[in-house]
Amino acid sequence: MTAPPSRHALSRRALLRAVLLAALPVAPGRRANAAAAPAFDGARALRDVERLVAIGPRPAGSAALARARAYIAGELRQAGWRVREHAFAVHAPRGPLTVTNLVAEWPGRGSDIIAVGGHYDTKLFEKFKFVGANDGGSSTALLIELGRVLAPRLRAEPPASTRWLLFFDGEEAQVEWSPTDSLYGSRAMAASLQGSGELSRLRALVVADMIGDRDLVIPRESQSTPWLTGIVWATARRLGLERHFPDQPQTVEDDHAPFLDAGVAATLLIDLDYGGPPGRNAYWHTAEDTLDKLSAESLRITGTVILEALPAIEAELARRAR
Repeated sequence: MTAPPSRHALSRRALLRAVLLAALPVAPGRRANAAAAPAFDGARALRDVERLVAIGPRPAGSAALARARAYIAGELRQAGWRVREHAFAVHAPRGPLTVTNLVAEWPGRGSDIIAVGGHYDTKLFEKFKFVGANDGGSSTALLIELGRVLAPRLRAEPPASTRWLLFFDGEEAQVEWSPTDSLYGSRAMAASLQGSGELSRLRALVVADMIGDRDLVIPRESQSTPWLTGIVWATARRLGLERHFPDQPQTVEDDHAPFLDAGVAATLLIDLDYGGPPGRNAYWHTAEDTLDKLSAESLRITGTVILEALPAIEAELARRAR
């Protein structure tokens, strides 16, 4: 026969029961915290592309790009980001031009910065209407949605490093791509940060461009910083998305290049094989770069990989600082 429980055992059970009951009201809070860290929403990002495309062509310095800039700033301020403009004058082949970058900032506990960037302008064409759904639209929408889903995470747990979302103006050549007719915004920002002494704060930059293609394949960009590229590709493998991030190399000059030249760790995510048979790139810089060629799933994949790579990037920077 089992002996009856002692009063000491009963008191321990009562205490355990009280602890469990006291914990019950906290459960909704835990669920709320989980809900406060939403996943990257590719469909919502695609709606952002739709709104940008509805504005029409958005070349550097245009009134249409100013409307796009106001939309971007409004969405990010609503999410809680601090947004400022970085305007500067350039001498371009078609004459003097005012180009305006946007910087969205979320302060961290320290002064170091991890940034994600991309261009929001479209190339100017006079013979046809170029709305740049993928080339300019997809990177812009990715950054807007990244800002939305990062905000509750950063609010709940302030990061060690400050976060920047960089919207570069003037990535496209006015006439023909050259060292002086291209990358106006990123070259100006890298030079400005270098001149102010702030460049040393920028520890890592991930640049995205043309990542909305329905058939998403992003090869490794050869000039990018190896350790940073490795983290992004390892994240894609961990998430089971490696077929979209193959190990094959490609070399592309884009908005990451001025920062690489300035000594900043930077990597580029770009799918240059856009439309038609493999290697043809049929829709790039044509009137066919339209919303119907894009996929919410491709935006979700790219956004999710970047979102999930950011903690690993921060951890690697901390390890290197030790």
